[in-house]
Amino acid sequence: MTQTDLSLESLESVLQARFDEGGFLGLKDLPHPSTFKDMDKSTQRIVYAITHKQKITIIGDYDVDGVTSTTLMKLFFEEIDYPIAWLIPNRFKDGYGLSANIIPRILGTDLAITVDNGISAVYAAKLCKEQGIELIITDHHLLAPDVPECYAIIDQKQEACTFPYSDVCGAQIAWYLIASLKNALKLSINMLSYMELVAIAIIADMMPLQHINRAMVEAGIKALNKSKRPAIQAFLEFSKKETLNAEDIGFFLAPLLNSAGRMDDASHSVEFLTATNIYDARVRLERLIDFNTLRKATEQALTNQALLQVNAHDEVIVIEGEGWHEGVVGIVAARVARHHEKPCIVLSNNSQGILKGSGRSFGVCDLFAITDGCRAYLDKFGGHQSAIGLSMPYEHLEAFKSQLQQNFAQKSYIKATIDPEIVGILPFHAISFELITLMAKYAPYGQGNTTPKFMAKGVEILQADTMGKESEHLRFRFVQEGIVMQGVKFKSQERFTLGSLVDISYTVNENHFRGKVTLQLMIDKVYVNN
Repeated sequence: MTQTDLSLESLESVLQARFDEGGFLGLKDLPHPSTFKDMDKSTQRIVYAITHKQKITIIGDYDVDGVTSTTLMKLFFEEIDYPIAWLIPNRFKDGYGLSANIIPRILGTDLAITVDNGISAVYAAKLCKEQGIELIITDHHLLAPDVPECYAIIDQKQEACTFPYSDVCGAQIAWYLIASLKNALKLSINMLSYMELVAIAIIADMMPLQHINRAMVEAGIKALNKSKRPAIQAFLEFSKKETLNAEDIGFFLAPLLNSAGRMDDASHSVEFLTATNIYDARVRLERLIDFNTLRKATEQALTNQALLQVNAHDEVIVIEGEGWHEGVVGIVAARVARHHEKPCIVLSNNSQGILKGSGRSFGVCDLFAITDGCRAYLDKFGGHQSAIGLSMPYEHLEAFKSQLQQNFAQKSYIKATIDPEIVGILPFHAISFELITLMAKYAPYGQGNTTPKFMAKGVEILQADTMGKESEHLRFRFVQEGIVMQGVKFKSQERFTLGSLVDISYTVNENHFRGKVTLQLMIDKVYVNN
């Protein structure tokens, strides 16, 4: 962070530097599907299955990426009028992805295709082979030392893969598979109609919004805003919006789609996205809204419990609770990590001596790498640098925690004393609609291209009131050098003294209310000056 005040020119330089490809890529820059290892081989096998009327089963995952990947494949086969079976394993009954638990449900399948999962399914792949089920794995996660034995694997993280971008999600690979099938079958279909779902997945799965990811999200959002898909129409109607942006997807639509898999079964989200009329879409959306309301209440209750258990001396926080809801432990881990500014793993004890849970990283820590060194204690493990899933016997917990702290210490991570997302000091007099126009040039914002966060020093608190149904948010008025700005801070139990001088980190957005547009601050942190 610079110590001098930011100008519009210096801010633009900071934002430009995030795009090392020398500018924004477009859809014309998308690599060819054949650059994926095994893409052509997989395509030929699927074409063979279609021409020989074989039974195809799609196996997805219960998060937004898995839901949209499954939806993409389902929609494609519907478009070419070829019947398939599909399933998304239930988080609570089946566990994650392709596993031994779901093999009985796919017996009789000639060709199984995983989307957004499968790269760690060594045993399940062996069972598929024994049952005469040929298997194509499409996944984007890191490869374990042992790779499943199957017909083909499409995963950009394979060493022999020539696809030039390592950070893409499962739905992008599903989209590429559809594009490859379209070419092989010489079909005339609109790939942009599929791109709108891909954009949702890229944002929800926190892929860096750079290179082709930015291009696909930008094109996908444009397609979403022209979409005739009943699910999108129903969501716009519910949210009282005429158009959607990346924030609407990340903060509102994605949590709704995620909530079904977290609280019940992710198939509800697939059925919502594939609804064929607005009436059906509205009914299915209502169900997702109910799931999300329950998710929020459960998450808040568990977060409160988890925060009470934190050992402040640990560099990696590990918390476990009896019978904690497995569907929300990942969100709770993210909240605790954010609160304590440390990586966090939250585990649920299922009363049978097995701990299952999720972890979220913080700062520069590669949570996958340090947990990977603890595989001896784990039954299951997967994920990426910033988010993991795992399970282990309860008796391994203490040894796991000890090893995890050692692995963290060996990496010699240097904790940032200043939030690295703060791009500079921006006093109130520099906040303008011109600033908003400049920032809009570099949208959409998200992972890898975060919304510019600023610091303002020596501002006075004029107002700090609670708001929201549970008084869980704060509404501020600040003044600096005679200029008053409104501010909002979400999910905060902090209390502040009126008249006190503070420093604040914040982002800026437009607030549209009753036809009037004003600028407001979205407060990230308030630093009280002692």
